[in-house]
Amino acid sequence: MDKVKVLIVDDEPLAAEVLESHMGKFPHLQLEGQCRNADEAIAFLDENQVDVIFLDIQMPQTTGIEFMKLIESRSIPVIFVTAYPEYAVEAFNLEALDYMVKPVSLDRFRQSIERLEELLRLKKSNEDDNVKMENGHIFVKADSKFVKLGYDEILYVEAFADYVKIYTSINPDKRIITLQTMKNMENTLPADKFARVHRSYIVSISKVTALSGTDVHIDKKSIPIGKNYKEGFFQAMDKTNFLK
Repeated sequence: MDKVKVLIVDDEPLAAEVLESHMGKFPHLQLEGQCRNADEAIAFLDENQVDVIFLDIQMPQTTGIEFMKLIESRSIPVIFVTAYPEYAVEAFNLEALDYMVKPVSLDRFRQSIERLEELLRLKKSNEDDNVKMENGHIFVKADSKFVKLGYDEILYVEAFADYVKIYTSINPDKRIITLQTMKNMENTLPADKFARVHRSYIVSISKVTALSGTDVHIDKKSIPIGKNYKEGFFQAMDKTNFLK
């Protein structure tokens, strides 16, 4: 199974250590970060992509329930890990993937991971069915039909909750929306033609008209360059002689 990127959000170091220890028993789980509160977590998510969040309930300023509402549009699976069982109903009403009460045993942790793996497999299956690659173009499922797009027609791709929006040179003001993750789009599109510049954007290298240290431009569209993608993107642009 592919690596599963994990974010832990908990203001109790010991609780985070227990989760990290349990994660060590599952080689495909990869800890991307640990945050002590909602502000830290939102800043982290603005620059990083994760597959699941282990989230505490009682934290300074913003509770786990409030935090989950704030990130609802990001559609990241959330597993609550808390000492307060009384919030379980509210958490599941918000479509939390699981709700574990501390102290969390390894067996209980394993059950939660199995639930997560089932969800990720289902999402991956749907994504694979919605985008198919052939020589020089892709087929994208949108509005119950497949749309054929040549690589040279794609301007950029933008994240949109569980979907992506694909903007094309055919009609720059219109976008094609399909059920897909940015990670899968990044893996599907050829790396010599497209580059990830931000957690929410993939751009066509040949369509870049201007760039600075913080933004890339495709005609009138200005797209931010995330710090975690900056080095790789500028290396890709350097190969095109754009920077020379």
